[in-house]
Amino acid sequence: MAFTKATFDYLDSGGLINWQLTAKTATFDAVSGEGYLVDTSSAAITVTLPTSPSAGDEIIIVDYASNAGTNNITLDPGTLNLRGATDDLVLDNDNQTARLLYSGATKGWLVTTEAGGIAAAAPALTVDYLVVAGGGGAGGSGGGGGGAGGLRTSYTNSSSLNGHTESSLSLNASTNYTVTVGAGGNAGISGPYAQTSGLNSVFSTITSTGGGVAGRRSDGGSGGSGGGAGVSGPNLYSGGSAVTTPVIQGYAGGDSSAIWKGGGGGGASEVGQTAPASSAGNGGTGLIVNILNATNATTESVGEVSGSDVYFAGGGGGGGSDSAAGGSYPGGSGGTGGGGDGKGITSGSNGDDGDPNTGGGAGAGIAATVDGSGGAGGSGVVILRYPSGYTISETTSPTVLTFNTYIEGSDKVTVFTAGENGTIQFST
Repeated sequence: MAFTKATFDYLDSGGLINWQLTAKTATFDAVSGEGYLVDTSSAAITVTLPTSPSAGDEIIIVDYASNAGTNNITLDPGTLNLRGATDDLVLDNDNQTARLLYSGATKGWLVTTEAGGIAAAAPALTVDYLVVAGGGGAGGSGGGGGGAGGLRTSYTNSSSLNGHTESSLSLNASTNYTVTVGAGGNAGISGPYAQTSGLNSVFSTITSTGGGVAGRRSDGGSGGSGGGAGVSGPNLYSGGSAVTTPVIQGYAGGDSSAIWKGGGGGGASEVGQTAPASSAGNGGTGLIVNILNATNATTESVGEVSGSDVYFAGGGGGGGSDSAAGGSYPGGSGGTGGGGDGKGITSGSNGDDGDPNTGGGAGAGIAATVDGSGGAGGSGVVILRYPSGYTISETTSPTVLTFNTYIEGSDKVTVFTAGENGTIQFST
């Protein structure tokens, strides 16, 4: 029987290879003795090498579409060795080819022939960001809701940026950049005014200001978004102001109204509600920023997912009261984007915390015979979106940052959920 070159081939002095001439366009398991044309035009591809090869088995991988420099081809040996270790081999140059020989358990797969191809130019390192600070804490006794953490973003794939308009950053590989994820403000118990503002979040030159502390028998505090106003009997107060320089980071807190009805904390896209006649004020709504898709946001537990959108930095709800404090009023609701609910009649005593990694403000507690405590602000988050040809690594020693990376289309998205004063670098 005659074999044609289209079916079998010899390469250098190697053995017989059965070529698979339909290009592979998705991740696949390789078979010993076969050659593969791998097309990464649409996405990077991982090739899993055989799990039970015999010594002398060979495989050839070819960058069919001349695109491995943009979307890499990763050769995964599984639990076996590749060049003496279980590390992957990444083909990251256009037109790169590798022929592998299984040598046995000690060294595993060896690369017997490798054509380096044409090195792809590194893509421009343009980085979009979402930097959300920690939300403000709230107190008890019918106080205001905590202000949401300041929100700064360059990512425009949102329903409405509502003033949060900034430019992407042009950065450099092998350069340290600072990352800090701000904690939420402390909760205030029913007696002392122990609540605090949220803490700042930072990426490179971008700093988002912590959410304003909620007022309790006082004005709301200023911050990324302002804290809601507290109330003391017939004495009314004003909501805190929001940071608007160098850009808008949020909106003001709501005012208190009548006896024992606190104002809502400001959110990233809306002012906190001034307490209406029938209840405490609601927290301001946060901002939709889909820099990370809803599926990955749910996996990572960041933002508040609603349908296909992800909201960040909702304000906390103000606190209401019962008849023992001079009137029966429900608490205000937290703003979409992680804001905690305030408490009043029908809803318990202690204000809800802002959700972690949203920058949501805290909800206030009830004013009652036994006053409720306020909630703590939600921690912030830092999210970076950049070309998939780059990888982020932490350069802090010892490490302090908590982060995961996702691939969305031709981009990577790295989500930082904890850590202070960490440093990272981008590399190709």
